[in-house]
Amino acid sequence: MRPVTRGDTPKDADDNEIQFSDYKNARDPLIERIGDYCSYCEIALPSKIDVEHVLPKDENPGLERTWSNFLLSCGNCNSIKGSDDLDLADYYWPERDNTSRAFVYEQDKAPRVANAPEVDAEKAKRTLKLTGIDRLPGHPRYSRRDRRWKKRFQAWTKAIKVAALLNTLDTEEMRTLAVEIAVARGFWSVWMAVFSDDQDMRRRLINAFRGAAMDCFDDATNPVPRPGGAV
Repeated sequence: MRPVTRGDTPKDADDNEIQFSDYKNARDPLIERIGDYCSYCEIALPSKIDVEHVLPKDENPGLERTWSNFLLSCGNCNSIKGSDDLDLADYYWPERDNTSRAFVYEQDKAPRVANAPEVDAEKAKRTLKLTGIDRLPGHPRYSRRDRRWKKRFQAWTKAIKVAALLNTLDTEEMRTLAVEIAVARGFWSVWMAVFSDDQDMRRRLINAFRGAAMDCFDDATNPVPRPGGAV
């Protein structure tokens, strides 16, 4: 789960905070800030992407049109997360925490909780359950209509092929092309895992994916505690 920076409420030409008459109008400003990816599963969604309420609008009507309660989500993550009320402190959030420290991505496997002393395992497990990003065939809640796992596996295959090509022909042009492919494919965490030993590529990926939380990484691209976050 990629940590992102949503930023403050967008302002209009007169430097006034935009008041959203409909929460759906926040879609384009959100894409400008954090890219057209699901904030949870990281799938690329250039067209069908929803404005997602971190705290469900049905239970928190006062936050229905509030920028600080918005993220972007695919239909699967949005519907699985549902409308039950939440306590923010019970979960890890991509706009509040360094979620890249909480989860581990491995080829042909579902995202899992990181085995690290700084990670609250129960909180991380609740986060996976909340969004269902760990669902794949064999999971008790898996649905054949949920293709997130398949798209993630395809991203692994592509990232591995790109890494192999880069080992054969390591040029500036190839590195630029590799990043362009990654940005188009989505699944930032997959690409970061494949290039775990290539600091230059990791830095390029952090910089290329719009809205990456720069304060979540040190100069060597290692994940660090997010200021003000739980991890």
